[in-house]
Amino acid sequence: MTAHALEGGFTEASVQSARAFREILEAMARPGTIRKIAGAQPPAPLSIAAGVALLVLADPTTRLHLAGDADCPVVRDWVAFHTGAPLASAEDADFALGTWSALHPVSRFRIGQPDYPDRSATLIVECDRLAPHGPCLTGPGIETAAWLNLPETAAFRANRALFPLGFDTLFTAGDRIAGLPRSTRVEAI
Repeated sequence: MTAHALEGGFTEASVQSARAFREILEAMARPGTIRKIAGAQPPAPLSIAAGVALLVLADPTTRLHLAGDADCPVVRDWVAFHTGAPLASAEDADFALGTWSALHPVSRFRIGQPDYPDRSATLIVECDRLAPHGPCLTGPGIETAAWLNLPETAAFRANRALFPLGFDTLFTAGDRIAGLPRSTRVEAI
């Protein structure tokens, strides 16, 4: 384990994790809204938002899949030290982290079971930026409509068709985060 793995976690864990958890909940409850989260300095190539999301959501009982550039020794060591989350294959993961292209095909992630739809994966998708334009989002938590620059629409439309099954998604860029639950309808405009 490198010395860098010991750095970059929360300095005031109880306060910072509570604030970050609230922002993540708000992002999921109001799809398409872009929230700011802070408190961690994860190693490259992880964004601040992705690192904070891992610190808040991952623990020794949640299996994590790292994809693409995120699957590197420094990130694996940082995750092991700060969260204790065991690494897993895409098919077994509770959480998956990587760029959209690295996470493909997304059909390999767990979507839950009819009697346990909550046993699905949450994808943490690293993006270059988040912006309130792009495909139109409607559904629970959205008053009329919202917009978010999604990497594509077809996969999210197919995911919505599986509801109440399906995966949930958090998008991260820098210190920003946005949520897209499986219940959100996505339409290209």
